[in-house]
Amino acid sequence: MAQTTADFIVGRIAEWGVKRIYGYPGDGINGMLIALAKARDTVDFVQVRHEEMAAFMACGHAKFTGEVGVCIATSGPGAIHLLNGLYDAKLDHQPVVAIVGQTARAAMGGHYQQEVDLVSLFKDVAGEYVHMATTPTQVRHLIDRAFRIAKAQRTVTCVILPNDLQELPAEPVPPHMHSTVHSSSSFSVPVVVPMEQDLRRAADILNAGKKVAMLVGAGAKGATEEVLAVADLLGAGIAKALLGKAVVPDDAPGVTGAIGLLGTKPSWDMMKGCDTLLMVGTSFPYPEFLPEEGQARGIQIDIDGRMLAIRYPMEIALCGDARETLRLLKPYLEKKTDRSWRDGLVKSMAEWRATLAGRAKEPAKPLNPQLVFHELSPRLPSGAIITSDSGSSANWFARHLDMRPGMMASLSGNLATMGPGVPYAIAAKMEHSGKPVIALVGDGAMQMNGMNELLTVAKYWHRWKTPTFVVLVLNNRDLNQVTWELRVEAGNPKIPATQEIPDFPFASYAESIGLQGIRVDSPDRVAWAWETALSADKPTLIEAVVDPEVPPLPPHITYDQAKKFASAVWKNDPNMGHMIGQVFRDWYGGKRGA
Repeated sequence: MAQTTADFIVGRIAEWGVKRIYGYPGDGINGMLIALAKARDTVDFVQVRHEEMAAFMACGHAKFTGEVGVCIATSGPGAIHLLNGLYDAKLDHQPVVAIVGQTARAAMGGHYQQEVDLVSLFKDVAGEYVHMATTPTQVRHLIDRAFRIAKAQRTVTCVILPNDLQELPAEPVPPHMHSTVHSSSSFSVPVVVPMEQDLRRAADILNAGKKVAMLVGAGAKGATEEVLAVADLLGAGIAKALLGKAVVPDDAPGVTGAIGLLGTKPSWDMMKGCDTLLMVGTSFPYPEFLPEEGQARGIQIDIDGRMLAIRYPMEIALCGDARETLRLLKPYLEKKTDRSWRDGLVKSMAEWRATLAGRAKEPAKPLNPQLVFHELSPRLPSGAIITSDSGSSANWFARHLDMRPGMMASLSGNLATMGPGVPYAIAAKMEHSGKPVIALVGDGAMQMNGMNELLTVAKYWHRWKTPTFVVLVLNNRDLNQVTWELRVEAGNPKIPATQEIPDFPFASYAESIGLQGIRVDSPDRVAWAWETALSADKPTLIEAVVDPEVPPLPPHITYDQAKKFASAVWKNDPNMGHMIGQVFRDWYGGKRGA
């Protein structure tokens, strides 16, 4: 049988090292589906429940492998569904290629069924490269450029394939003539480093600092040893942006944990007291959690020059790979003999851990969500991969889970969208099937789409080397993060009509599709639930029935926040008495624990 254009595309994708494509079928990609079926021993097609989930999984694949993630969708509605997941990848700088079907070429421009202007639709999310194929001769260079640009720019690209073109005979080699493009599937990621004189200038500033604060993000992944070595020389503290949670272990000296609204008090205090700021591989966006302008001298290292010196006025902005730049910077640094700054941060972090433990042990109705995370942290298996959804689950993920060497973790960082917790976890398990994977999800995100993707887990888990795959659902019948944002940021009480969501038997649902379900509504069963789930012989969902009135307190409460919270209380917030009691207990329990 002659090779079709779709056959060639699948083979070319495989040449780029792709072993797995996430997608959902439709007649706009029939040719591609047939080609994938022929090549199933080379490229695995993972059938999701919704195209948005395919894009989330492609993003998760990129985050947990460093490779290009690939998703595929049919024309019209299928293509439209990809957008949110692709924006998640774009904003978190992940290489993802979207393969999208389109109406037959002869029908285009005729207001045909499912005809959408896909080039325009994808022009923003895949702005670095989006093109539609019109002849088989084009296909080789379109695929090659989409993958090369996705890798080189760490971004989203898109190739659009009319459905009739997919079934035409392949033309793998363009004719040797004018107006043809001759491409290859070769690309090596370069190691970019700053110039030596700029490294020396940066070192002079760091050596002069007496209170150095480091802030690391996802761009420092793979540079753990170098980050810790530089911090040790400088006697520096290390705060972590959410996407950089797994960059350094939490028990390393000077690590102050997360930063921001979801962060720790030691990270807040460090930024307010430092005289020098070194940012590595992060574009952390919130200036109120960084030093005030003029307080600290700033140095930043980032592989993307477009992201330099936009969060703080840096004296030296170094464009380079985090690992190699720190390695080259290290010989110019002088080891600080005065360790009082770092010693103070270590002491502050010990007090903060006691505060968190005290808060976790405070009673709630029926469960304190902090206790659920507090009990998980010491039970995290070696090499665990953790995903979190957006919402209140991200608060407890950021503060209560301690990362150890060899662990990986991620969530939707810059888009902060609901929905990726479960699909990220599936993508991680598909690639690392021998590792334990844990997804931490609120009931809002679970009802939005996580429940559907449990069906994907049920479909594929028998392939995995080990069955250890746990989904935690915080069931509080409330869109809790927004409820607290209404109270603290808007000074408005909870709005039941928008905030309360239906109760749902998540554990029973998991059981009904062949997984294990555990429902927990008593503090003395939380540890047992984690131990049971992590040792189970099948994927497990833990439904923790938690109290929505446990406050996700910021590391520092401003006067404006306190004023607006008081305003929400005065406006008769529903369940006001219990909510005020939980706020007091959380504050008092933390003080008592410390």
